Amino acid sequence: MIGALELGIIYAVVALGVYLTFRVLNFPDLTVDGSFTTGGAVGATLISLGYNPVLATAIAFAAGMLAGCITGLLHTKGRIDGLLAGILTMIALWSVNLRIMGFSTYDGQNWDTASPGVANVSLLRAETVFTPLRDSEFLSFAQNSAGNPMPVIGSWAGPVLLFVGVLVLKLIIDWFLATDRGIALQATGNNEQMIRSLGANTDNQKILGLALSNGLVAAGGSLVAQYQGFADISMGVGLILIGLASVIIGQAFFGKNRVWLATLGVIVGAVLYRLIIFVALNYGGLNPNDMKLITAIIVIIALLLPRFGIGKWLTQAIRPGSKGAEPPQPDEEPVPATAGGTR
Repeated sequence: MIGALELGIIYAVVALGVYLTFRVLNFPDLTVDGSFTTGGAVGATLISLGYNPVLATAIAFAAGMLAGCITGLLHTKGRIDGLLAGILTMIALWSVNLRIMGFSTYDGQNWDTASPGVANVSLLRAETVFTPLRDSEFLSFAQNSAGNPMPVIGSWAGPVLLFVGVLVLKLIIDWFLATDRGIALQATGNNEQMIRSLGANTDNQKILGLALSNGLVAAGGSLVAQYQGFADISMGVGLILIGLASVIIGQAFFGKNRVWLATLGVIVGAVLYRLIIFVALNYGGLNPNDMKLITAIIVIIALLLPRFGIGKWLTQAIRPGSKGAEPPQPDEEPVPATAGGTR
């Protein structure tokens, strides 16, 4: 259970990135399947070469931003359909990621020792951003003297600390979306024609949004690789569905009208998604081969919830007083206002 919470909170970083493109920018970006692996590949490779894990994660963020910029340029300057631009970048990143992980064999002196392509990089004996938490047995998995993962009881301190970190990231995103640049980004997603008529450069807004989104996804990929102890070339397959599931689950319960509620819903949705997967695999008689089926069912249910009004009570409880006066029915005449307040 604690392990599912930890992984859900880490994946919330990815879900926040997906939220920026699919909900804020209203852009169907499939680059994230590739940029997630790029983040894991860059982070794991740099850590295996002795780089500081925090610096490695920051560089992974920059690599993800570069991938997002490429998709943005293909769409805005190359006039390629957004969906196709994301697919093209995602396909190209598969080979790029193999090349990146190939540098994990570099001995620091001879470039010939770098492999032309490696499918996975191990971090079992490496120092990661989670090492202090693992050494303190705050996380659900520690490492023994041989560097192999071993289950421990863990504690609630791990999920709490991870949640605080993600909450800080959420507040930064909320702040950015409240700035002039962030408002322009939201306006581009809501009504591109209107914001363009006001003189704003929507191409730059799209490139910025895609860069930030894929940067967050790549940083999340680096964190996931460090948490699980390895990076794999296929770790990003189906990632877009996981991100969408988190966003849609959060939207079903928290709505999407207010930014701070929407981003909070994304975090809660990522955690709920992992908890549902945990329950299905451990108590539902399912196995890991059924994960894609479980995810698809979760997304379908989350999409249908608002249609039946389920979750609306939670939105109204969080936003008291948001329910305005009832409008007059079509067969009723509106009451004219008078000085005395009567007809």
